Amino acid sequence: MDLFSLSWTALRTAVAELPDDDFARPSGCTGWLVRDLVCHLIVDAQDVLITLVTPAETEPTRDAVTYWEVSQTPPTGDDPLDALTVRLAAAYEEPWLLKFHLDDVGSAAGRAAELADPALWVSTRDVVLTAGDYLGAYVLEWTLHHLDLIAHLPDAARPPAAGLARSREMLEKIAGAAFPASFSDRDALLVGTGRRAPTDAEKAELDELGGLAAKLPLVLG
Repeated sequence: MDLFSLSWTALRTAVAELPDDDFARPSGCTGWLVRDLVCHLIVDAQDVLITLVTPAETEPTRDAVTYWEVSQTPPTGDDPLDALTVRLAAAYEEPWLLKFHLDDVGSAAGRAAELADPALWVSTRDVVLTAGDYLGAYVLEWTLHHLDLIAHLPDAARPPAAGLARSREMLEKIAGAAFPASFSDRDALLVGTGRRAPTDAEKAELDELGGLAAKLPLVLG
């Protein structure tokens, strides 16, 4: 729960501090500019609010790790929902409107998370989790999108170290194997999710770990 707040606050702060010109730069998400990613974060915040007020009557079927649907097919940016996000982002016209909406809805999602009972059963995407596990899953979401946000913005603030470490831990559980110790948490996340290709040396290390390279990328949805 604390890592959710830490990661979410850091991501929203990074967006708030961006100069207007940066909203037109590419993000780390295929086919999306920074403004498109910020629009997606607004939708994510709405999803958090909706899920935390959607109690379930049946026992949890997923946890923070198994919440994710995993494939090895990288996004192309042509998915209808991805295209819708681009159109929605363009409708904002000015970066300050995106910042305002993210601050407004994002702050509410943050407060709702702080008030939530971690043991509460909640429903989303036809699965049931505890609120604690649901918010725990979003630590990985916020951390990956923070990396996406700053992919081409070298001066922007990076994700918190604790969020990076926890996200790596979750990704390793999803992969069923640990990444090489030589990989930084950031590189493990970027390579593991296909946000960048491994170098030849990194691929060799991955192959030595029971063929981990063949399992990558882990595309989370």
